[in-house]
Amino acid sequence: MGMWSITTIVLSLILLILLALRGFTIIIIAPIVSLFVIVLNGMPILETFQNDYMGGFVNYAKNYYLIFLFAAMFGKFMDDSGAARRIAESLLKVLGKNSKYKVLVSIMVICAFLTYGGISLFVVIFAVLPIAKPLFKEMDIPWHLFLAPFFIGIGTFTMTMLPGTPSIQNIIPISYLNTSVTSGAWIGIAGTIAVLVLNLWYLKYALNRSEKKGETYTTMKNLEDKKDEEIIDKYANKKLPNLMLSMTPPILLLVLLNLLKIEVLFTLMISVLICTIVFWNYIDMKKETINIGATNAVLPLINTSADVGYGAVIAATSGFAIFVDIMTNVPGSPLISLYIATTALAGITGSASGGLGIAMETLSETYVNLDLDPNAIHRIAAMASGGLDSLPHNGAVITTLVVTGLTHKDGYIHVFMTCVIAPILSAIPALIVAILFY
Repeated sequence: MGMWSITTIVLSLILLILLALRGFTIIIIAPIVSLFVIVLNGMPILETFQNDYMGGFVNYAKNYYLIFLFAAMFGKFMDDSGAARRIAESLLKVLGKNSKYKVLVSIMVICAFLTYGGISLFVVIFAVLPIAKPLFKEMDIPWHLFLAPFFIGIGTFTMTMLPGTPSIQNIIPISYLNTSVTSGAWIGIAGTIAVLVLNLWYLKYALNRSEKKGETYTTMKNLEDKKDEEIIDKYANKKLPNLMLSMTPPILLLVLLNLLKIEVLFTLMISVLICTIVFWNYIDMKKETINIGATNAVLPLINTSADVGYGAVIAATSGFAIFVDIMTNVPGSPLISLYIATTALAGITGSASGGLGIAMETLSETYVNLDLDPNAIHRIAAMASGGLDSLPHNGAVITTLVVTGLTHKDGYIHVFMTCVIAPILSAIPALIVAILFY
């Protein structure tokens, strides 16, 4: 029965990925695949849905709804006021654009700065795109290369590695482990150094390879490529706040979170309040900004909650108990098996926060009971969520491709190398530091 249960879990994962690649939303995929698991495991359908699926769903929503809400509103204020755009433009002036490689590095730094300042990737893409598109055209850089620096900046070290980052991946473990956003700092720093070295090399390699193939901005005509005029710059005729004012809320957020150790939710609430005060006169449609900012929290929260609900159903099967037993008996430090289990769950769900939420909900207690340092568990699990999550069915990947006018064929290789391969390789020095010093 145990092996059959494991087989049904594997089949459900294949079904989930196939449906996701077909373009179906996880909101409907998760309950369908959960039903598949329930039926094949002979579990009571209604009871399992009500107790396990909805239990996992509701528990995640209860714990993180307000965080998603205020984080989304913070991002919307930074976007509509033009503050995110002002920061991006100012950074580009400082970093320079006198070589193609420097342009790629500049885009990476801009994206990293904005996301570390608490701005979501969905805001960053719209703030950076109108700058990057004409810049790539001016420097004659193939547009598909944009994906490499963009994903390095938003989906690697500022998402899971750097201590103090306000990303949801760094926040999720806190409620399970009683840790903080700076937990496992040296582990994260080791990972950050490694991922930057690898990805800066990859930027150079990808650019050189493109040049050897004779690719330019004008010669790379893709069927799905958007015309330049379709990249609407909503900031073109807008008065933007000055740099000092623009940077005030992100800096305040980081200070409150890391130096004053204010609880995450209070930090976000205060940051939104400050945004409201300092950017009020720079926002044209104030009611829409507030309303849309709030509703922007709903879809990401529901998507992740649906993922976690599916994970709760998996956790209720006999096969999952065997999986946990196998993971906890992997040779070497249990931190290695924690990494493997978490990154596998992130890959299965196509979501860093979804995979991490499932791992914390189902595995955190097991690893804490092995007398591991909670700080090490926090950082390793967070870093693990940022590896296989960026497979082709990942929501952020799909959204970015649509917005940039590219396809998986055009540029997914850059996402795979920078956001899958590099973070996984970077886990090696991070795990060494965790095992030796924690």
